[in-house]
Amino acid sequence: MDIPTVVVVLSTLLSLVSGANDRNHSCSELLPGQYTCLRPLIDTKTQAAKGCSVNRTIEVPCFPSRNTFCNGRLFYGNETRAEAGFNKTVSCRYVGSKSYATAVGLSFLGMFGIDRIYLGYPAIGLLKLCTFGFFMLGQLADMVLIAAQVVGPADGTDYKIDFYGPVMDNIRRDADTIISIT
Repeated sequence: MDIPTVVVVLSTLLSLVSGANDRNHSCSELLPGQYTCLRPLIDTKTQAAKGCSVNRTIEVPCFPSRNTFCNGRLFYGNETRAEAGFNKTVSCRYVGSKSYATAVGLSFLGMFGIDRIYLGYPAIGLLKLCTFGFFMLGQLADMVLIAAQVVGPADGTDYKIDFYGPVMDNIRRDADTIISIT
């Protein structure tokens, strides 16, 4: 026997022994790497996922890998979005009404507190107005913090980013993270 035949025979035996060939196996129980998920559709006006909920999640359609049997059917790897095996919840940017470009532009007038008032921090904005931007040090700090997207809108939403704008995102790693070396 050649090597590919041996691999197929061994994987079939392993699936029979482990019970993975169960006809009632749910696609949502597949392990990472046994399925692929589509990326969410992006809204061109906000540069964020369409349908992102307030809790910063969205459901995307996922497809089992080629020749995988789950949910009572065999998947061939060429299914359409309507034929998804299951949906998976992924994180997304929840965008409000505040524009990143406007916030950065107003940070140059930070000595008057206009940037903080625009972002929804009126008390800090008035304090900056009365102290001439904390003697210009607060203005400089806010220019950096707003440009780096450390300070965002007070309502907890993300900035609305112009087309191909600089979106900052925290890189996280969890149990669903797949690291590819190739």
